[in-house]
Amino acid sequence: MFKLTGSVKLIKDTVQISEKFAKREFVINDASSMYPQDILFQSVQDKCSMLDGFNENDQVEVSFNLRGREWTSPQGEVKYFNTLDAWRIEKVGQGMPQGGPSDMNLNPTPAAPTASTESADDDDLPF
Repeated sequence: MFKLTGSVKLIKDTVQISEKFAKREFVINDASSMYPQDILFQSVQDKCSMLDGFNENDQVEVSFNLRGREWTSPQGEVKYFNTLDAWRIEKVGQGMPQGGPSDMNLNPTPAAPTASTESADDDDLPF
């Protein structure tokens, strides 16, 4: 499993490849290095709909698997292909409370100790 954070550059429509297979491609711009990269991902089958709530320029984190396969052309030439198969996409900061970090209690005060209502003499445990 891999993760990549970036901004949504492009979301394509779902394409029905065959009766039993559908895919949807999208591009994430990774600007974390000196040379930004546009990374193509695909989601397949029931994962195609996970992109419905996203728009271009949204900051997201994509969880994906790297897939590779071998293909032999009709001329007998062997080629290899890679696919980034996305299975989750989340807006960056989505896990924060609605108001953001200011709504979080970062310095909780410990609860005051409660006084016991029973005295030590009433304790019938042997230890």
